[in-house]
Amino acid sequence: MAMRNPYAQYKNQSVNIATPEELTLKLYEGCIKFINIAMIAIDEKDIQKSNTNIIKAQNIISELNITLDMDYEISKNLRPIYEYLHSRLIEANIKKDKNILEEVKEFVVEFRETWKEAMKLARQGK
Repeated sequence: MAMRNPYAQYKNQSVNIATPEELTLKLYEGCIKFINIAMIAIDEKDIQKSNTNIIKAQNIISELNITLDMDYEISKNLRPIYEYLHSRLIEANIKKDKNILEEVKEFVVEFRETWKEAMKLARQGK
């Protein structure tokens, strides 16, 4: 019987027991991580690695976009921003442009920080 990677098991379990709010936070953090990896890969002229990680970031932005609850006004405001970020990631991938990746990352970092604050405020209100 093959030994499973304990880190992979932990990571998988942490996703399975996370609240929807925690999953959103993990998506933001993952997006930032993949953008950072892509920027390093561009510096290293590793086209495949940059492509793979930019696509991962695109997939996260797509997931955040399609899971918006359009009953809320904030979702109506976020949709065009997510669509913009997605298109910028495509452009960054085509051009291998770190400046575009940095622009997208700044948005995602801001979203992550705002989301963390919202989670904190929600916990205090309980």
